Amino acid sequence: MSDSRIPPGYEPGEPPEHRPNETFWPYADLPEEPTPEELAALDPDLHDALFGAQERPFSITLSFRPFDGADGERALELARAAAEYRTTGSGESLRHRARFHPDAAAQLHALFQLVDRHGGCEVLIDDRPVPFARELWLPLVWCVLAVARTVPE
Repeated sequence: MSDSRIPPGYEPGEPPEHRPNETFWPYADLPEEPTPEELAALDPDLHDALFGAQERPFSITLSFRPFDGADGERALELARAAAEYRTTGSGESLRHRARFHPDAAAQLHALFQLVDRHGGCEVLIDDRPVPFARELWLPLVWCVLAVARTVPE
């Protein structure tokens, strides 16, 4: 009769290859609640599925690769001043993500002018890639921005 506690291939009298851990749960202690950074990194659809739908203001997010020079420094400065800024990935896949709300249309325009020249800029509407985001949504925002500049307060 075989003992299920004896690993296969073990010969009596030989020392074991490894000593089993005394604890049942050898993993790192993780907090039970996600951190604000982890919640911000969630896909909006996943966040809604986990925590229920929540009211969020309209936003346009620019996601772009880093680039060198004075434009790169100015782009990072503008991105960090956005309503929400974070980086994703590392190395070659590093991307900067800056989310803008409607009241920051001028800052969105300034950042887009800088990063669009260097290519690889992705435009997200409410954190989702939508058709014609670059060709339709951004020009609509630029029109609103132009009208707002011409209307006296």
